[in-house]
Amino acid sequence: MKKKAIVAVSLVLALAAGCKSEVEKTPAPVAPQAVSPEPAVGKQQGGINGKVAETMDASGYTYVLVDKGTEKVWVAGPRTVVKVGDEVFVPEGTPMANFESKTLKRTFEQIIFAPSLMVGGEAGKAGMPAAQMPADHAAKATPPAAVDLKGITKAKGGKNVSEVFAERKTLNGKNVLVRGKVVKFMSGIMGKNWLHVKDGTGAAGTDDLVVTTNVAVKVGDKVLVNGKVAADKDFGSGYRYDVIVEDAEVTVE
Repeated sequence: MKKKAIVAVSLVLALAAGCKSEVEKTPAPVAPQAVSPEPAVGKQQGGINGKVAETMDASGYTYVLVDKGTEKVWVAGPRTVVKVGDEVFVPEGTPMANFESKTLKRTFEQIIFAPSLMVGGEAGKAGMPAAQMPADHAAKATPPAAVDLKGITKAKGGKNVSEVFAERKTLNGKNVLVRGKVVKFMSGIMGKNWLHVKDGTGAAGTDDLVVTTNVAVKVGDKVLVNGKVAADKDFGSGYRYDVIVEDAEVTVE
């Protein structure tokens, strides 16, 4: 009997140890935790409503420091009559980091470029116009010109305009070499110069390549463009490009 009792106790202890082992292998349930969503990057969402803390005009823009109550945000939009203390609503726009205004001789660590500035705060949203380029964009833009595109040869190792459009997905993020003529030139937009380059290839919609650079050129110049391709580039506020060549080195030939 004594031996049987010892065996029974041993079995009980073994079973208990086995149960404990199983419990330890099974993690205890963890209470779900609230996770904050990642902030949107590259595009300010939903607009801003607040009071004007500071304002100034320069080169067709109105710059406004909007006091949201919890923070102050710099925004810029088309020239608008606004004064300190006004309630404003700023629709969805495009943030820019370290933007330098040469006219104001000032660099903004963060600023949002918006299609419009609505005086009257939230109440102004009802009359909000469609997105439009700030006024000085049109003023600085050289209108499209009839440029002779005959005799333009493709750069050695490069692409022509229609090929850049056709191969934009595979070229995305890569440098490309393109030769063409400037048919439109816009200076000082978002701190860059913007060119429209054609070489006589491509149909309507695939014959005009947009290029950003810090080089100043003029309509009619034959140029060699060397820059990085961006496919389906969306700057927000309705400005989207199937393909664009950014921060290019541009050589006038």
